[in-house]
Amino acid sequence: MKKQFLRGLWLLLTVFLVVGLTAGCESRSTSDSGKGGVVTVGSKNFTENIIMGEMMAQVIEAKTDLKVNRKLNLGGTLVCWQGLKKGELDFYPDYTGTGLMAILKRDVITDPDEVYRIVQEEYNKQFKIKWLEPFGFNDTYAIAVREEFAEQNNLKTISDLKPYAKDLIFCAEQEFYNRKDGFPGFSETYGLTFKETKAMETSLKYKAVADKKADVIDAFSTDGELISYRMTILEDDKHFFPPYYCAPVVRMDTLEKYPELESALNSLGGKISEADMQQMNYLVKEKGEDPAKVAADFLKNKGIL
Repeated sequence: MKKQFLRGLWLLLTVFLVVGLTAGCESRSTSDSGKGGVVTVGSKNFTENIIMGEMMAQVIEAKTDLKVNRKLNLGGTLVCWQGLKKGELDFYPDYTGTGLMAILKRDVITDPDEVYRIVQEEYNKQFKIKWLEPFGFNDTYAIAVREEFAEQNNLKTISDLKPYAKDLIFCAEQEFYNRKDGFPGFSETYGLTFKETKAMETSLKYKAVADKKADVIDAFSTDGELISYRMTILEDDKHFFPPYYCAPVVRMDTLEKYPELESALNSLGGKISEADMQQMNYLVKEKGEDPAKVAADFLKNKGIL
């Protein structure tokens, strides 16, 4: 009888212990999940976008309790865009000109403030997606020449090329010759007729100009190769090329769930110049440094983290 009583008492104590541990685990799990959540950042499949995706992730992890799932180097614009719309991504870095022309299918607009206003309003209205503050750099088309050639001829603007164009070879990717915001409109706006035009891939055109087999090239204003090959960008003094300011695009339902996300990402607003982005692209693409390290070093040096 006594043995049965002790066995029953032990069984009862065991049940209480298990229930207590289970309750403690549930409480701790609930507490941990209350400290933050998980958001997913994406990026396109080129160096600059990967760096910016990583930089946004680091800022969020440092300034909030959120964890960031990184889906970087995904693909082109449409891959990231579909991921964002479907909720597979919460945010990624995109460009105002891309939003205007590739997503909204609008014509070219060269006023950067007007472009930002349109994409901000239309994304919100049509897709419930918000453009946050631009990072500061404008990764648009640019016209570049060898640094020594610019210095010898005191070239500052694209208009300064006009007296020399008839003796110069222009080199660009085939796409640039086909785009309405590319060679046809650019050469007409500036009244430039070159001695010869050549179509080459990006890596080949930089080598061609370095070897003096070409004199003028199209570039993107944040290309790391501009540093490697000692090139000078000429000012677009007639404002022909459309703006491509980079900024976070974020799902509105994500911002509603995690409002701290907006202030964290906006801490990058206006902090990154074209020269800054050129240097980071150079370090990753030309020097082989890790994008995460390059992003972390920049954030530390700028006092953002």
